[in-house]
Amino acid sequence: MTATGADRDAPGALWWWGRRRSAVLDVGLALVSAAECAVEGVGFAGKAGVPEGLGALFGFLVGSVLLVRRRWPITVVLVSIAVAPAEMGFLMGIVGLYTLAASEVPRRYTAVLAGMATVAVFVVTAVEMRRDIAAQADDFDPSTWYVPVMALFMTLGLNAPPVLFGLYIGARRRLMESLRERADSLEQELSLLADRAEQRAQWARQEERRRIAREMHDVVAHRVSLMVVHAAALQAVALKDPQKAVRNAALVGDMGRQALTELREMLGVLREESVPAVSGGVPLAAVGRAAAAAAQAAASEEGPGLCALEGLCEQSRLAGAVVELVVLGESGAYPREVERTAYRVVQEALTNVHKHAPGAEVVVRLAHRGAEVAMQVENGPSDAGAADAGLPSGGNGLVGMKERVVRLGGVFVSGPTDAGGFKVSAVIPVSVPVAGDGV
Repeated sequence: MTATGADRDAPGALWWWGRRRSAVLDVGLALVSAAECAVEGVGFAGKAGVPEGLGALFGFLVGSVLLVRRRWPITVVLVSIAVAPAEMGFLMGIVGLYTLAASEVPRRYTAVLAGMATVAVFVVTAVEMRRDIAAQADDFDPSTWYVPVMALFMTLGLNAPPVLFGLYIGARRRLMESLRERADSLEQELSLLADRAEQRAQWARQEERRRIAREMHDVVAHRVSLMVVHAAALQAVALKDPQKAVRNAALVGDMGRQALTELREMLGVLREESVPAVSGGVPLAAVGRAAAAAAQAAASEEGPGLCALEGLCEQSRLAGAVVELVVLGESGAYPREVERTAYRVVQEALTNVHKHAPGAEVVVRLAHRGAEVAMQVENGPSDAGAADAGLPSGGNGLVGMKERVVRLGGVFVSGPTDAGGFKVSAVIPVSVPVAGDGV
C-alpha cells in the first residue's frame, strides 16, 4: 500500500517512506523490476540493432523507476506506458497502476492514465499476436475478430485487477482515516464535555457555599442582633422595672429558639442533599447534576415568607425601634423562593438599622405589582442619644441581599438618602428563572 501524508510526516520517516518495511518492499520490487527490464532490454537491443549491454543498462534504469512509486505514481505509470512498445516493464506497469489507483491522485488523472496504459498494452499485444500468427503455418487462418478480442481479454486481465484493487485499498484507507479523525473528534468532544461538567460542578459547589453563607448570615445575624439589643435593654431595666426585664428575657429566649429552629432546618437540608466530592471515580457530570439539584432543592425549601413580615417588624418594635409597615396592592400566589428572598431583604435591612442606626425611624414598604414584587426599607438619621449596641459587622449583608435578588432576575439598589438615613430597594420578578441557566 502507498504511504499516506501522515506516514510521510511521521517522526523518523526515511524520505517518503513512513515505515522501514515500506522502504524494504519498494526496494525489493524495484530490484525485481530492474532485473526483468534488463532481461527484456537485451531482447529489445537485438531487435533494434544496438549493443546488448546498452539495452540491459537501459532496461535496468527503466525498471528502477519503480522505487519512487509512492512519491510519484504518475511518473511510474507514464514510464511504463512509454516503454510498452519495447515489450518491457510489465511488472512496473501493474504495480504502478495499483499505486496510482490507491493514492490521493484525483480520479480523473487515474482514469486517463489507466486508459492510456490499456490502449498501449492492447496495441502491443495485438501487434505481437498478429506477428506470431503470421509466423505460423499457412493453414492457420484466424478470423478478423480473433486478434482484437484476445488482445482485449489479455489487456483487461493484465490492467483491470491492479486498478480495481488499488481503488478498493484507497477507499478503505480513506475510510479508516475518516474513522480515525472522527474518533479523535469524539475524544475531543468528550474532553470538552468533561471540562464543562467539571466547571458546572465547581459552579454548583460555589453556589451552594454562597447560599449557605447567606442563610447562615440571615439566620444568625438578625436573630442574634435582636438578642443583643434585648439583652442590653434587659441589663438596663433589670433593677428598675422587673416586669419589663422578664418580658425582654422571654423575647430573648423566643428569638434564640427561633434561631436554633432555622439552623436545624437548614442543617437537615444539607445532610439530606449533600454534594458528592469529585473523587473515588464519581463522574463529573453526575456531580454537577447532583450539586445543581441540591442547590435548587435547597433554594425551594420551606422558610419565612411575606406573611411573616408583620411579625418581623414587631420584633424590631419590641427591641425599641420605630418600624412602620406599608403594604400596597393585593398579594398573589408567589413562588416560595420569591417570598423568602423578599423576607430576607427586609430582615437584613432591619438588622443593619439595629447595627448602624439605633433609634432611627424605619419605614418598610411592600408593593405587589402583579408581575413583580417591590420592597423598600428606609430609615431616617440615627438618634444621637441612642447607645451603640456594639454589634460586629462583616460587610456582607448588602452583598448577600444583592446576590439573592440578582439570582432571581431582579434589581437591587442601596445607598444613603438626602435626609441622612439609608435606603434599600429591591424589585423581584414573580417568574423565577431555572437554576443553572446561563452556566
